[in-house]
Amino acid sequence: MFWLQFFFRNAAMQKILSTNIVSRCTSKSAKHGWSVCLRSIFFNSVKYCPPKLVLGIETSCDDTGAAVVDDNGNILGEALHSQNEIHLKTGGIIPPVAQQLHRENIERIVKETLCVSGISLDELSAVATTVKPGLALSLGVGLEYSLKLVDKYKKPFIPIHHMEAHALTIRLINQVDFPFLVLLISGGHCILAVAQGVSDFLLLGQSVDVAPGDMLDKVARRLSLTKHPECCSMSGGKAIEHLAQRGNRQHYELRAPMRHHPNCNFSFSGFLCNATRIIKQKEKEEGLQEGHLMSCVTDIAAAIQHAVALHIAERTHRAILFCIKTGILSQTNASLVVSGGVASNQYIRRVLQTVTNATNFNLLCPPPKLCTDNGVMIAWNGIERMRAGLGVLHSTDGIRYEPKAPLGIDISKQVREVAIKVPRLEVMI
Repeated sequence: MFWLQFFFRNAAMQKILSTNIVSRCTSKSAKHGWSVCLRSIFFNSVKYCPPKLVLGIETSCDDTGAAVVDDNGNILGEALHSQNEIHLKTGGIIPPVAQQLHRENIERIVKETLCVSGISLDELSAVATTVKPGLALSLGVGLEYSLKLVDKYKKPFIPIHHMEAHALTIRLINQVDFPFLVLLISGGHCILAVAQGVSDFLLLGQSVDVAPGDMLDKVARRLSLTKHPECCSMSGGKAIEHLAQRGNRQHYELRAPMRHHPNCNFSFSGFLCNATRIIKQKEKEEGLQEGHLMSCVTDIAAAIQHAVALHIAERTHRAILFCIKTGILSQTNASLVVSGGVASNQYIRRVLQTVTNATNFNLLCPPPKLCTDNGVMIAWNGIERMRAGLGVLHSTDGIRYEPKAPLGIDISKQVREVAIKVPRLEVMI
């Protein structure tokens, strides 16, 4: 059995490498070939309990992602298809277009992931899939595909809350114990919460209107940054961050909202209105029609990025002080975890570092690759839920996707009642 398993695995790998359908992942598969064979030898030569393996599938918005992660936190394989190029051309995400692109790519992405990992569907312990929140049409594609898999291969199903997955990603790469404060900033959300455990959150505050990533994308479109030679292939938020590095943020003043609201909620719609007003004024001064690049785009980008960073930092500062005052978090070895697509912005991270330095908190952020939507975070959330014995379903009857879904227990009213005053911090960047 020892040698039979060895040669079987090696032959199977060679077959995979010669198959056209996985041509994109052959180079990675070759690197994994011997590790797969050695793992098989070890499994069959000694009494060994193989690790739990979870396939994660992500389709909540415009990225089709999949990954296989084991219960030791090893990422065995992953693949991602981004729709960014298409949506840049259409001026934003169009849900039916996103849905169709998910349908066209999901099977290929899953097969590529399994190919790279060297894991078969039969070997999986469970399938974890984002079912909430997100775009309804996009969520439906991932859920429909996953339910067919678990039904065919008789695997447990783990429905995943997208924001919970973002919040727990840090525990894949860092030793972070509960509880910790988490700031989730993305194109669809802006949330401050305390993670007390897997699927156990206290919601401190959230955006009352639009999300920061959505607002930055709209400012970038109004600035016509896709016509800028350096930004034509970048998302709006990335383009803003890139150009802001050369801009002077002091040329334009954008006031932070909600300064007199003693809570941890956010508001970003006002930034868009103010930025639009400035852009119209500058277009008039330069004699340009809407859709043409202005000479001052770097300065506007720097100003909007700085204002957004200060607003996020001020609300986060209050959340830290609230947690310390109420005893929800100890000031000893406490952590602020920042995740989500906008958490990839290095300027916002540096401003938040000013807050954590002043409050003796540790600032922890996943690498940018794991901040944006991906299959790894979904698979890891599945591992966390398996360990905790939470939400592992052996029957999928009645499972539905939920476009809107709160995260945890809302205690934002208590935050407002405590009415903590936030001291002014000097941001030297």
